[in-house]
Amino acid sequence: MDDPQWLAEHFETHRNHLKTVAYRMLGSLNEAEDAVQESWIRFSRTDSSKVENMGGWLTTIVSRVCLDMLRARKSRREELTLAGVPEPVNSQQDGSDPEQEALLADSVGLAMLMVLGNLNPSERIAFVLHDIFALSFSEIAPIIGCNEVAARQLASRARRRVQGAKATADSEEFKRKRELVDAFLTASRSGDFVKLLSVLDPDVVLRQDPAFPPVAAWPLVHGAEAVAKGFAGRAQGARPILINGSVGAVVAPRGNMLFVLEFKIVEGKITEIEMIAEQSRIRQLDVAEMKE
Repeated sequence: MDDPQWLAEHFETHRNHLKTVAYRMLGSLNEAEDAVQESWIRFSRTDSSKVENMGGWLTTIVSRVCLDMLRARKSRREELTLAGVPEPVNSQQDGSDPEQEALLADSVGLAMLMVLGNLNPSERIAFVLHDIFALSFSEIAPIIGCNEVAARQLASRARRRVQGAKATADSEEFKRKRELVDAFLTASRSGDFVKLLSVLDPDVVLRQDPAFPPVAAWPLVHGAEAVAKGFAGRAQGARPILINGSVGAVVAPRGNMLFVLEFKIVEGKITEIEMIAEQSRIRQLDVAEMKE
């Protein structure tokens, strides 16, 4: 069973499933692919002759790889900032149901993105393996290095956070904020000055980051007209994102990230916009993509 060709064939049978597992844990397709590759290296170096459940064993391997990656990311304080969220990674080769996997992705969706950076690595692994992939806590516990009771508690704590975030994402207040930011970005791109004025509070304040050279000389801009003039016909590469669980925006023309925007919204108007361009500051934010 340690024949290289046999190992490669069996690993390929499960590759799509492993990528799906890693993607759910890491939130990044590129990192998921790295995790699968590292899993193959570990798999190819171990004795598989006594393994009865190959799929379960490979899931354990990729989960441990993801746990290591999450811990390393956390220690560097480099939680995902602008990781893309591609379409769900589906698999038919290993007997999984693509429609069911898509449903599972949608069941987490925005709520998971809202808490992704706030879950510690063990919570995230426990939650994903149990709530999304239906592994038992007896299987999860040795992966994250604890007993079953502790694994259950970790998953439960993560679940409460996800449920709380889902309630926020489904709230009318959150939806109104999303619509307001969408309207602001659309008006900015099209140069609709009147529409920009309609979503901005008359006394709105724009705090610009000196780290972004074009605005370094004007760190503060006051008033709706001045702010609207600054954005009209611009922000062509802007799109909405989640910043610390609230609606914000990233300006990234042609994929080149320039800065993110945090919005303060009061009574249906944007009262404050903060630009953050310095990378060290961005890395301190809990930022995630939002599905359109």
